[in-house]
Amino acid sequence: MHTFIYNGSFEGWLTAVFEIYEYNINEEVVIVKDAIYQPSLLTQEHIVTPDDTKAKRVWNGLKQKLSPRALETLYHSFLSEDKGIENQMLQYARLVFSNKLTIEHNFSNSAILKITQTAQKVRRERHRMTAFVRFQLTSDGLYYALVEPDFNVLPLIIKHFKDRYADQRWLIYDNYRKYGIYYNLQTVEIVEIAFTESNASSGAILYDEKEALYQQLWQQYFSSVNIKARKNTKLHIQHMPVRYWKYLTEKRDFM
Repeated sequence: MHTFIYNGSFEGWLTAVFEIYEYNINEEVVIVKDAIYQPSLLTQEHIVTPDDTKAKRVWNGLKQKLSPRALETLYHSFLSEDKGIENQMLQYARLVFSNKLTIEHNFSNSAILKITQTAQKVRRERHRMTAFVRFQLTSDGLYYALVEPDFNVLPLIIKHFKDRYADQRWLIYDNYRKYGIYYNLQTVEIVEIAFTESNASSGAILYDEKEALYQQLWQQYFSSVNIKARKNTKLHIQHMPVRYWKYLTEKRDFM
């Protein structure tokens, strides 16, 4: 058996699919996130390094044979983070590439049915987030909201909130996945809030919904980023690597 170990990004999954074909592997194959992989003597390991060229080739190949809705369905199923979804998606992709006719409506196939049903659950969660996110306001004019969606839907709600609240700075933070989307009146940035060990105990500030504590958190952040000399602040916001977020549904050149 061959195990392709990837970094958990959609680009990484696409790269893994490319390399499975590149190495012409016909034996049993599984794709697994590096964060949960358990080494085994019974499998041949392949470490996948996300590669934009390889990922784009796979995506373009899928794009030629699937409708925009089916492409969206595949991506949405990935955001479910369901255990083993990467391998259901691999089966789906293999069906696409091995058939001349479209397979996206062949629900008698277990992989196609699974991908479709999973994507529907993700879309329902996206709808709930757009309907039920409630912002609170800090003293410096930042609207913030904590959420804990069942699935990783923040990438899917960016356009909705950017369009609806274009004249306000806001942050929606996924308390479970430890990252957020932050709108600065111009662009939306993917951010993480990181605490060092020395102030880990103060991390409670992030999770306490009391207004005063949130104001303290964001005042500290915005003060620190406006002072160039204070580069090593204990509390800081880091951008998620850009390559993880190239393949968002609102990116028109992708979809």
